[in-house]
Amino acid sequence: MIGVMSDSHDNMDAIRRAVEFFNSKEVELVIHAGDIISPFTIRAFKELSCPIKAVTGNNDGDLLSLKKFFEGKGEISSFFLSLEMDGVKVAVNHGHYPDILEALIVSGKYDVVICGHTHERVNRKVGNTLVVNPGETCGYLTGKKSVAIVNLRRLQAEIIEI
Repeated sequence: MIGVMSDSHDNMDAIRRAVEFFNSKEVELVIHAGDIISPFTIRAFKELSCPIKAVTGNNDGDLLSLKKFFEGKGEISSFFLSLEMDGVKVAVNHGHYPDILEALIVSGKYDVVICGHTHERVNRKVGNTLVVNPGETCGYLTGKKSVAIVNLRRLQAEIIEI
């Protein structure tokens, strides 16, 4: 299982809650789909019991500092990440370029496509591809702080309020 979060927007309390939740679920990896914002928030991610992989979002401006703060805990890529776990191909894109996100989904190349940006929860299959947007970890727009757990073996996700 992997943990998925997005749009934490410097909300340290929400990030700590997400980290505690993921640790309690003993996820193998946490994926952050962008808009972490300030490098100082990475300190809270260092409490994770597993590695973290992230992509930048449209509000993440200081990639060099984000990369520096992630050292020893995980990695952050500029806008796109592709990985394979247990034979499952996963694409991660913040989603602020909808045409690129749609192309990833309909390409058939990925079993799971993870995104953020809209702050809206998505958990659905498009063809054979599971599309997951965990909503917003920060809770600023909807008033609901949420993350997701993805079971890669079953290609199923659950979005949880934290």
